[in-house]
Amino acid sequence: VQLQASGGGLVQAGDSLRVTCVTSERTSNRYAVAWFRQAPGKEREFVAGISRTGGYTYYEDSVKGRFTVSRDNAKNTVYLQMNSLKPEDTAVYYCALTRAVQSAYRDPDQYIYWGQGTLVTVSS
Repeated sequence: VQLQASGGGLVQAGDSLRVTCVTSERTSNRYAVAWFRQAPGKEREFVAGISRTGGYTYYEDSVKGRFTVSRDNAKNTVYLQMNSLKPEDTAVYYCALTRAVQSAYRDPDQYIYWGQGTLVTVSS
């Protein structure tokens, strides 16, 4: 499965941005999808995830209430809507697929397929 992430860019603090991940084949009911991010000099970290059916979502504490993950299974697309962006949200954002159980969603080693990443830069 190939993943194509897009939608990153340069925004100011407080702005909104939506990043998109399109998969090359159907992933509904087969894979959970997550967004990870990696800032310069830091490890890759879990940001948000959505279950196979889209019925459950998960968020890293620092983005709760600001970010929303969703999936449009008819379009093989997963979105990450990011509101009230902060400079500390600056990173390369990656989408990834897993067949792991929900308890393992935050572990990047559980993900099988990764997109190429899209850069989000938030200026202060």
